[in-house]
Amino acid sequence: MRSQRWWLIAAAVLSATLFWFGTGLRPVPWCTWIAPIPILVLVPRYSARAALASASVAWLAGQTPMWGYFLNTVQIPPVMVVLLLVGSALLFGLVVIAYRGLTLRGRPLMAVGVVPAAWAVIEYALSLITPNGAWWSLAYTQADVLPVIQLASATGPWGVTFLLMGAPAAAAALLTHAAVGRVRVAVAAALVAAVAAGYGFWQLRPAEAGTAVKAAMLATDRSIDPAAVTGPEGRTLLAGYMSRIPALAERGADVVVLPEKAFRVDEADLPSLAGPLSRLASDHRLDIIVGLILTRDGREYNAAIDFPSHGGRPVEYVKRHLVPGLESEFQAGTAQAFVPGSGGRWAIAICFDLDFPDLVRDYRRDGATALFVPAWDFGDDAWLHSRMAITRGIENGLTVARASRQGALTVSDPNGRLLAEARTTDDSFVSVTADLPDRAVRTLYTRFGDWFAWACILLLAAICAGVTFLRPRASTPSAGSKRHEAPTALIP
Repeated sequence: MRSQRWWLIAAAVLSATLFWFGTGLRPVPWCTWIAPIPILVLVPRYSARAALASASVAWLAGQTPMWGYFLNTVQIPPVMVVLLLVGSALLFGLVVIAYRGLTLRGRPLMAVGVVPAAWAVIEYALSLITPNGAWWSLAYTQADVLPVIQLASATGPWGVTFLLMGAPAAAAALLTHAAVGRVRVAVAAALVAAVAAGYGFWQLRPAEAGTAVKAAMLATDRSIDPAAVTGPEGRTLLAGYMSRIPALAERGADVVVLPEKAFRVDEADLPSLAGPLSRLASDHRLDIIVGLILTRDGREYNAAIDFPSHGGRPVEYVKRHLVPGLESEFQAGTAQAFVPGSGGRWAIAICFDLDFPDLVRDYRRDGATALFVPAWDFGDDAWLHSRMAITRGIENGLTVARASRQGALTVSDPNGRLLAEARTTDDSFVSVTADLPDRAVRTLYTRFGDWFAWACILLLAAICAGVTFLRPRASTPSAGSKRHEAPTALIP
């Protein structure tokens, strides 16, 4: 009996290792696809209790690197961190139990379907009930795998998650079911894979497009805290930015984006920032978008101000989604903002706003073709948070130009192709420039929203109904004496 348990322990360790590399702040994309397979292959041979324990431990161990990030970097309260990570581990365990139960009932297609559908629904529910939006999605692990991430333009992140969890479930079923079950699963999996791959490569087909604007991202980590614009550090920082913007104008920049919370100003001191930047924008015929903390009437706002190229009235945007805990002192905004003179084509958002698919979708529905984003990351999450923003662009077929300190400067096209990227550094200014494509795509996701998540809800309901009304079939492996056999017996 003890040696038989080691097979399940080994599977849990292997899955945990693959989850470690396949999720987190800088995932290895192929690891995400195969991480659940060892657990899913073995659990039909063991009890429900063992399946729950092994799957939950595998997921929890795989998320170990996130403990430090949540506790120390993002400063989420420890109780919330425990709820998030332990809760997600238990949810994964319950999904695996559902797979096991359907496998033992001789319903391989249902078993395969319940895993991706359930996990997509879990992600969607978390995006609605938590203050972190779609932060938790597995879809971002594929942000650099362009043929795969294109699916987000039709289904949102939920379809990519469905693929990521459906593929290992199908692979596990093919390894454990008899001939008839294998054929059904193989046919269904091949059809889904063919549709997804065909759609991805079709989305990436060459498209003729001119360039509407050249955008420049400019940032430095020299001042980590927001610098008071009237203080010595703030004046030095402002002078540093202003001395570099003319060179970007000479390179053809039409818009320059600076990071989130670069300066701290109150309404009385605002002319100290607005005057120089307005004159610079007007003199060089470019828009300058800067992030700042603005104090007005005793309230603080995380804002971005666009100083127009024509010298007109600045446009102000207030961040609409505030980071829980870290930004509790700020007042949230409620309105969109567009760069004047762009005809409603260039929109403004700030960092964490792009963790919420509906905000970007609303912008696209209202005509935006490019999104300019001052941002501030936490160093370690530079890759992940920049890819969340890129995924929002893919979902809605628009360009995203994001300038982040302690992070990455990125410009991506409507299909998520990186047009420019650079990491910020502590003691120097970093900039990138890119020609933004003169095109945008009206995607299925923009038009129909979270339809795929609701389709997954219906699929789960259909599976539950099938479990209730359909008689169990003979299955391989059985729930009886073969439950604890070594894994060599799993493959007929």
